[in-house]
Amino acid sequence: MKEEKVISDYALEAVPRELRRSWFSMFSVLVAVGVDLSSVLLGAELANGMPVDQAILSVCVGSFLLAILCTICAIVGSSTNLSTSMITKYVFGKYGAKLFSIVIGISLLGWFGVQVGFFANNAHTVLQDAFNLTINVKILSLIGGLLMMTTAIYGYRAIEKLSVWSVPFLLGLMLITLFLALKEHSISLSIPNAGAFTFGSAISLVISIFIVGATISPDISRWAKSKKDAVIATFFGIFIGNCFMIIVAILMSKAMGTDDMMKIFITLGWAIPGVFVLTLAQWTTNTSNLYSSSLGLSLIFTKVSKEWLTAILGLIATSLAVFGIYDHFISFLNILAIVIAPIGGIYVSEYFLIKTEFKRYNDQLEAKSVVPRSIIAWASGMVITYLTTAAPTGLALFSLTTVSSLDGFISGFVVQTLAGKFFNKKNSFQQKINEKRGV
Repeated sequence: MKEEKVISDYALEAVPRELRRSWFSMFSVLVAVGVDLSSVLLGAELANGMPVDQAILSVCVGSFLLAILCTICAIVGSSTNLSTSMITKYVFGKYGAKLFSIVIGISLLGWFGVQVGFFANNAHTVLQDAFNLTINVKILSLIGGLLMMTTAIYGYRAIEKLSVWSVPFLLGLMLITLFLALKEHSISLSIPNAGAFTFGSAISLVISIFIVGATISPDISRWAKSKKDAVIATFFGIFIGNCFMIIVAILMSKAMGTDDMMKIFITLGWAIPGVFVLTLAQWTTNTSNLYSSSLGLSLIFTKVSKEWLTAILGLIATSLAVFGIYDHFISFLNILAIVIAPIGGIYVSEYFLIKTEFKRYNDQLEAKSVVPRSIIAWASGMVITYLTTAAPTGLALFSLTTVSSLDGFISGFVVQTLAGKFFNKKNSFQQKINEKRGV
C-alpha cells in the first residue's frame, strides 16, 4: 500500500512526513531544470550583445535575484507540503484554483511541446552534420516526446533519480567541452561589443527566463523535510543551475565564434557527447514541465489517476510537437505568462502577511468556493503585466522593473496585501459590532 501511495505522487493532498526528502534531492532536480538549451541560447545572445565580463556579472546578479524569488515561493510549498494548484485552492477558492490549474496545465503542456520541437530540430542538425544521418524532424519529435514523458508519469521519485544521475554527468561534459574550447581559442573578457544589451536589460533577461517557474516552485519544495531543506535546495539549485549553463554558453560562444552549441561540439570532435548533452539537458528540464502540468490538471480531472493523466497529456504534447507547435505557440505562451505571473506574489502575500486562508488549511477546514480579494489581486496583476509587456503581446505603456512578469508578481503581492488587510480590518470591525449586539 505504501508503494502505491508513493507512485500516486500526492497530487491532491500533502506529501506525508515519512516520504519527504532532504535538500540534496531537490537541489539536483532544480539544477537539472536550469541546465537546458534555452539557457544556451540566452548565453549566446548575451555574448554577442555585450562585453563578456559584463555578461557574466549580469548572469550572476540576475540568477541571485531569481533564486531569492524562487526560494520565497518554495517556503510556502515546504510549509504546506502542497502542490501549487492545491495552494491556490485555498488562496483563490475552489473555482478560482480550477481556472489557475487549467491555465498552468495548458501553459506547461505547451512548453513541453515547444521544448520537444527544439530538441528535434537540434538533434536533426547534429545527426546530419556529424554522422551523415538524415532522420525526419517529426520522427525525432515523437522519439523525444515519448522519452521525456516516461519519468513524469512516475512522478517526483523518477525525476529525482534522473536528476541525481544525470546532473554530474552533464556538468562534467560541459566543463570538459569548455576546457577544450578555451584551450584552442582564447577570448578577451572586456572586448566591447555592439552594445545590444545594457547591464540592466541583461539582468532582466536572466530573470525572465524562469520567472514563471518561480510560481510553481512549490511543486518541488513540497517534498522538503523542512523549510531549511527547501531554502538550501531552492536557492543554490536555482542560482547554480541558472548560472552554469548560461555562463558556459557565453564563454564557448565567444571562444568558438558561433552561437550553435551543437556545431561547437562537432567542431571539437565531440559529436557523441553533444548528443548526450542535448538529450539529457532537454529531458531533465522538460519532464518537470509535464510533471507540473499534470499536477495542475489533476485538480480538474480528479477521477483520472495521476499516471494516466500524465501519459495522456504527454501524448497530446508530443503530438503538438510533431505537428510543429514550436513554430506557432510562443505568442500564446507569452499571453499565458501574463496570467500566471501575479499568482506567485498573491500566495506569498497570503502566506507571510495575510494568513487568513492558510489558517483554514492549518485548521483542516474546507477551502472557500471563491476568495474575492484574491481574484481582484489576480485581475490587477494581469492588467499591470499586460501594460508592461512588450508588443505584440502587451501594450508596453510603462515598466516597473523592466521584467513584465516580475511586474506582475510584485503587483499581485501588493494588491493582495492591501486587499487582505482591508478585508481583515473590515471583518474585525464587523465582529466587534456583532459582539456588542450579542449576535
